[in-house]
Amino acid sequence: MQLRGIHTISTHHQPTKPRRTSFTSSIKSKMAQTIHKKQEPTITSVTDLPTSEAKWITLQKIEYTDQTGKARTWEVASRKTRAAKAGVDAVAIGNILLSPKKAPSTLLVIQYRPPLDAYTVEWPAGLIDENETAEEAAVREFKEETGYEVSKVLSVSPVQAADPGLSNANMQMVMVEVEVPELEGEGEQALPEQRLEDGEHIERVVVPLGELYEKLVEYSSRERFIVAAKLFHFAAGMNFMKTQKYGL
Repeated sequence: MQLRGIHTISTHHQPTKPRRTSFTSSIKSKMAQTIHKKQEPTITSVTDLPTSEAKWITLQKIEYTDQTGKARTWEVASRKTRAAKAGVDAVAIGNILLSPKKAPSTLLVIQYRPPLDAYTVEWPAGLIDENETAEEAAVREFKEETGYEVSKVLSVSPVQAADPGLSNANMQMVMVEVEVPELEGEGEQALPEQRLEDGEHIERVVVPLGELYEKLVEYSSRERFIVAAKLFHFAAGMNFMKTQKYGL
């Protein structure tokens, strides 16, 4: 599901082991089967939107008193779609793909985001439906966007602020493990069928975890591409732990 509206080592020598082939050697980065791209997306107009006509968000003015006792105001964009049961707007799905004899990988999604007029590189994500938990939404969304069934939920984060200077939008990160059998064929024939909504055009890319940071940096250098902050922060943290020697 599209998140609409706000878009916001050890250096010791070890015994030599047989090198595992990259998961991407059998699953290359390809467009999903359901996408038939005819042209690049183009913004045709940008106009002001009365909040009464907005389906997904509304604008509000907050009046408050700060820590010094001074009266202040703040403009905020608020979602209209927050699920009452979860009390959370959305879920992002960090994922580890495991396949026999292949290096652990992660599956990214690439889709055009009109607010940025660019393709964003993200982990699968979506809004939490009414009467869903974050964990339930993660399992559902991952199946819809990637075609894969979640094998195990590894963790569910506390509620996180999505863009606190602009919006009250919040989310949770659900980390999952996906066991992928040995696959036959190459490219899109090796990827399971997606269950996308109308208007969703999602490309799936499998990247070995050991190459994630470098791959995201490479994506960032491409014209009309931008990496989602939460994904880059995860990869940058992994890279920091590998390259900086703080003994953590």
